[in-house]
Amino acid sequence: MAVYLHEEDLPEGVLAPGPVAVDTETMGLITPRDRLCVVQISDGKGDEHLVRFAPDSAYDAPNLKAVLADPARLKLYHFARFDLAAIEHYLGVVAAPVFCTKIASKLTRTYTDRHGLKDLVRELLGKEVSKQQQSSDWGAAELTDAQKDYAASDVRYLHAMHEILVVRLAREHRTEIAQACFDFLPARAKLDLAGWPDHDIFSHEAA
Repeated sequence: MAVYLHEEDLPEGVLAPGPVAVDTETMGLITPRDRLCVVQISDGKGDEHLVRFAPDSAYDAPNLKAVLADPARLKLYHFARFDLAAIEHYLGVVAAPVFCTKIASKLTRTYTDRHGLKDLVRELLGKEVSKQQQSSDWGAAELTDAQKDYAASDVRYLHAMHEILVVRLAREHRTEIAQACFDFLPARAKLDLAGWPDHDIFSHEAA
């Protein structure tokens, strides 16, 4: 297992075929304001790749974009809504098709209200994930080893959890509704970017 840091793009051919786990680190939670700093990606074979973008980046990244936009590759996320918006806004691609472990957790683990990555990894895999670096400065000139390990851990367990959650969705007869939610996520991200981040447009109440 190794963590690789790349500048501005993913090297060609470093990922095996099949689903990829994806996450992002930004300067904050308001996508148009808070720039995309790092995209983490893993093929689930044991290595994690971190692609870092400079403050003045043009976000060209043709290799990374090709993987993210590949309709034949399933992308695994935890809270895909945020990552999809950041990737589309800065990299200009829709990183789908999608499987979101947070949504799958909410549809299957209805016995709890704890659906964070740390809680999910602990219950499903019996492992611990540190969240200490979550609010650190991802735009710094150099990333610390702690930041790199934190970023890598956000994609390290998604393949294993995906396998478990697929089984649970089928067991609870919620595969179809989950897939409908996953299919809608790119549109949900577009609504966030267009100015409807908090309002439920399906509700009866006025905007």
